[in-house]
Amino acid sequence: MTLRDVSEASGVSEMTVSRVLRNRGDVSETTREKVLAAAKQLGYVPNKIAGALASSRVNLVAVIVPSLRNMVFPEVMSGISEVLDDTPLQPVLGFTDYRPEKEEDVLYEMLSWRPSGVILAGLEHSAASRAMLKASGIPVVEIMDTDGEAIDAVVGISHRRAGRETARAIVRQGYESIGFIGTKMPLDHRARKRFEGFTEALAKDGREIVDQEFYEGGSGLLKGRELTQKILQRSPDLDFIYYSNDMIGAGGLLWCLENGVGVPQRLGLAGFNGMELLDGLPARLATMDAGRREIGRAAARIVAERASGALTETGQRLELAPNLQYGDTLRRPKV
Repeated sequence: MTLRDVSEASGVSEMTVSRVLRNRGDVSETTREKVLAAAKQLGYVPNKIAGALASSRVNLVAVIVPSLRNMVFPEVMSGISEVLDDTPLQPVLGFTDYRPEKEEDVLYEMLSWRPSGVILAGLEHSAASRAMLKASGIPVVEIMDTDGEAIDAVVGISHRRAGRETARAIVRQGYESIGFIGTKMPLDHRARKRFEGFTEALAKDGREIVDQEFYEGGSGLLKGRELTQKILQRSPDLDFIYYSNDMIGAGGLLWCLENGVGVPQRLGLAGFNGMELLDGLPARLATMDAGRREIGRAAARIVAERASGALTETGQRLELAPNLQYGDTLRRPKV
């Protein structure tokens, strides 16, 4: 991909394209937007390593995640760092806030520095992001999810499988009136897939979700408390609540314990993520461990081995098995 390709696609001269991409010169905002849009569509990213050949790489690994406010991603980063600490490579973080357009901007900036690899959360990306990643010529590892088509390598779990297995466990333990509390899902694709797998498994058993609550913004204990109280006031006959993540599930558990709701006999609860933070609660929330630290380690190993030439093949695929943990809030199978 060259400046000429961008020039032809945007209908302006190569000199103008160069000025826009280097953020120099007097160029109208309309022309600038046209050039940047053409570059993204083609997957062209400028090389910011001054004087270097186009094929040069620096010892950086771009790690792109939605946020560090979610306790999930620091554990992934720990796994990545454990592996990269023994190599010349250094991780550099970028955040998308679950917004495709922001992911485009972060990718564009990071790829312009010619990193040795990219590790990014999820399989769903805009056409522009996919074009940049495919044209980068470096190892790309998508993590956390295997339900979909990968650009290159992928490491994670099937979230649909995780949802199905949780639903089957709930049904096997005799719960019948099931509610759901979780984030609104247009942009959180992994939560959406778990919900799809969960409802699919319930439907096969002739059941459906009786009541549900969706929220926007970050997850926290307070939100879990508030929404648990709200859904139980509206549907007091619920005997199980499935939460889209452990933080709101932990809030729901605390509300139940404080208000004398018998768990798991009167009301069963389950979350998702297997967060170590739950170990400090008065009771252990049932959850599903997605192996986040191992996902980070495996992704970093792929990038490190391919960047060093020790691994030459591409398209690696590693699917981990989600591990259901019954804790104290989901009745255990009778032995």
